[in-house]
This record gives sequence, C-alpha cells and structure tokens, in this order.
Amino acid sequence: MLDPQLIRNSLDQIQLALTKRAYTLDVDSLQALDTRRKKIQVQTQALQSERNRRSKQIGKAKAAGEDIHALLDDVESLGDKLKACESELQTVQLELHDILSGIPNTPHETVPAGQTEDDNVEVRRWGEPVQFDFVPKDHVDLGEALGMLDFATATTIASSRFVVMQGAVARLHRALIQFMLDTHTQEHGYTEVNVPYLVNKDSLFGTGQLPKFAEEQFYIDKQALYLIPTAEVPVTNIARDKIIDANVMPLKFVCHTPCFRSEAGSYGKDTRGMIRQHQFEKVEMVQLVKPENSYQVLEQLTGHAEAILQKLNLPYRVVTLCGGDLGFSSAKTYDLEVWLPGQHKYREISSCSNFESFQARRLQARWRNPDTGKPELVHTLNGSGLAVGRTLIAVIENYQDKDGKIHIPAVLQRYMGGMDVIS
Repeated sequence: MLDPQLIRNSLDQIQLALTKRAYTLDVDSLQALDTRRKKIQVQTQALQSERNRRSKQIGKAKAAGEDIHALLDDVESLGDKLKACESELQTVQLELHDILSGIPNTPHETVPAGQTEDDNVEVRRWGEPVQFDFVPKDHVDLGEALGMLDFATATTIASSRFVVMQGAVARLHRALIQFMLDTHTQEHGYTEVNVPYLVNKDSLFGTGQLPKFAEEQFYIDKQALYLIPTAEVPVTNIARDKIIDANVMPLKFVCHTPCFRSEAGSYGKDTRGMIRQHQFEKVEMVQLVKPENSYQVLEQLTGHAEAILQKLNLPYRVVTLCGGDLGFSSAKTYDLEVWLPGQHKYREISSCSNFESFQARRLQARWRNPDTGKPELVHTLNGSGLAVGRTLIAVIENYQDKDGKIHIPAVLQRYMGGMDVIS
C-alpha cells in the first residue's frame, strides 16, 4: 500500500507515476472523500472536547451542590452526536482504506514505459540455444512417450491443468528442488524455512494478493483459509507486525512449497502441458532489507536465480518489465525467461521483484533504525529460484536426443543416484 500521507500531499506526482502502469487514479473521488474525512474528524474532535468540558462542569457543579440535570442532558446529547460522528468517520475511513488498497505500487524511475509484455526491455542473454540435428519435441510428447508424464490420468483424478509424474521424471522433479535449496542455502546465504500451505485473509492482503486478485485464489470456506499461490505469501508474513533488529538484517529466506492458482482469466492460454497449471511447485527466495540497500539486493537476488540456470546450462534471457506488465505490488521486476526448444521461444521461469515498502506497510513489517531509534518500514523482495515445473520442462526439452531420451545435467546426477540418462 502506498503511504496515505504521500498520496494526500503529492497526489499529482502519484497520479503521474501511475500513468506508466496505464492506471488512472480517480483523483476527484479521492480528494472528495478525504475532504469529507477531514471535516468529520474536526467535528468528532470538537464534540469530544465539548463533552469533556461539560463533564468537568458536572463535577464542579455537583461539588457545589448545584442542579446538574441540564448538564447531564447536554452530555448525553453530545454523546449521541459523538457516536454518530464516530460511526460516520469509521465508514469514510473504511471507504478510503478500500480505495487505497486497490491502488498499485508506483514504478521505479528505471522501469520502462509500455503496455504489454511486448514492451519489456531485454537486459542480457546467457548461453546459446541448442542447435539440434532433428526437430526437437516438447515436454508433453517426450514425457508421454517415456510413460512418465500422464495428463489424462490427472484430469480423471482432478481436472485439466494437472499432471501425474512417474518414475525417473518424478525423481528429476524432486532432484531439482533439492539442488535449488542446496545452492541457495550453501552458496547464497539463505535460511531454509518450512511454512503453512494454507493462509488467512490478512496474509494475502499483506502481500497484495487481496483484495484485487481474489478470483485467482483457491478458498476453503469452512476454515476461512486460502491455499497459497506462492511461498512469497507465508514467508513474507513471517515479519508481519514485527520490528526487526537492525543487526540481523537482511533476513534471507528460501522455501519450497506447492503453489495453487485458479488461473482465472487464462482460459485458452497454455492449455498444453505443464506451463500453466493449477498446482505447481517453486523454490522461492524472500529478503527483508534496509531501504537504502534494496535495489542493490534486487540485482543480487536476480543473480541468485540466474545461477541455477547457469549451473544447469540452460540458455535464458533477463528482461525488465515495463510499467503495464508490472505486478500490482512491485516497484521493479526482472523476469528470467528460459529457452524452450519445443516451443522455440523464451518463457518466463522466474520473476525477481522489489516491492520497496508497499508490502511492508500493509504488513507493518518494520526494523528499528539505530540512528533514530525509531521503527521504520523494511523493503521486501522476492524471486523464484526457480519455478520447479518450468525448470523440469526446460531440462527435458534442452537435454533431449533424437531417440527421445533425456540426458541428466551433470549437477543433478548425484541427486539422481548417478543416473545420467532417462530412457
């Protein structure tokens, strides 16, 4: 959430910044509501002051033996008016809160202008796509031919956008998770955490998935809990309503979880295979840092995600998302896109984002600045390190041979019991 004080004092600048997102801020409604809030607040404070003054008069009059019935009637009348004003003030404040909750983060000044993913700006590439001497297959054809990816059975068990993995491919999926966790904890300095896969409404609000993206969530009505769309939600909420000691910052967490998304609005998109599923797994990196370090940390965190792709020798590119393609809570995002020979294109495999204080304000996640002794909002960042299913797809497609066998990348073979090929 943006700073309400900043919106009140710099509304024109906020409006201008949000145009990079193609977001139109309803300035007139916001100003009218805030003016109404101020008016009612002044009335409420005046009534509180008058009631306090009259209450003191009652005490003095009673001590002097005077008749206090008229004063009691006045205080009761003021109390009724005060309750009405307080109720109206609460209603207006809730309306303002709802509006402010729906305003996205302002893009960082380095975010390029643009409306769609076609306007994202490529930053760099790593590796060269494999030149096959045959027509490469996609992961669906390869996995089904091996008898290790079964989409039909998953549809029978659940619905479309699920998969059953078997045998060596299921083990390869597990190997990727272990490899990613080991790399981030042993080489990049993250602390591994294990978190709930079900969260409450406040947790999703804190990271920005609610209220805007309610249709994307799987909700369990009986327990009033949501299946997590990403580990970002429970891991970032570790800091909710806490003040972090400056000496332990930055906090660096890595977490493997399943993720659940309804894919609302994606009808007809990526219906083939494992690209866009209702249930998938990720290894997620989350950092909570001092504000002055957050953009340096964004570069480092992106590098940590890139390291996984480089160790797997998977060609990829890094793009900076334009304003129109930026996530609701993010101030700046880099997408990592891996080369998929079966699609003959780069596809997203990780998003690394700096949310600045946007999530922290909703979470009240703070640190104590030793220079001032006062609590201040932290900056939050996260990035997939990586999306496991899409990494599995990339390995299957990039390491295939003309016979339909899948060769195991060298760094994964120890996690596969020495296996070097799936056939």
